[in-house]
Amino acid sequence: MMCPQHRQTGFSLIEIMVVVIIIGIVISVATLSMGLFGNDRALKTEADRFVALMEVAQDEAVMQSREFGIEIMTAGYRFVEYDPLGEQWADIPGDDTLRLRALPEDIEFELLLEGKRIVLDDDPATFDDPKTRTSRAATDVYAPHLLVYSSGDTTPFELRIIRSRGDDVLTLRGDALGSVEILSPDEH
Repeated sequence: MMCPQHRQTGFSLIEIMVVVIIIGIVISVATLSMGLFGNDRALKTEADRFVALMEVAQDEAVMQSREFGIEIMTAGYRFVEYDPLGEQWADIPGDDTLRLRALPEDIEFELLLEGKRIVLDDDPATFDDPKTRTSRAATDVYAPHLLVYSSGDTTPFELRIIRSRGDDVLTLRGDALGSVEILSPDEH
């Protein structure tokens, strides 16, 4: 008499390994896209935008022999230009590229100049009216935090872009020659 053949039920080792590998790939893609490993898209976007706008200001400064400045605020920044006739800094009229920029609600700046943390204001400073100014006291004169010279050189700085609801930080470092680099999280 013949024994009835038994069919094996269950999964083979190869089938289980393939499923585990597929699950691992899906989890890693989801984790990277959500930024759980410090790869925060909003911080990177703001860093890229700041670097690009700074390069535009450097190009404009060199091509037009103008001096620009950047005023950094807690949650934004603006570009200003030096008016040599009025001997003061002023807004850049009609320039939509170098306009006042606000950061997303949960992102803030921290600025370091020469290794020292600078206390940033929440709102942009107001400019003096040269017609009503009685003296040029050094404490009353507006000056931006970062300068972009007509030679293309800039003020050396370290600018940290921080997510306020967490410990995500992205650091920008600019040197005197005008190059700006985005540092990885372990470099700052």
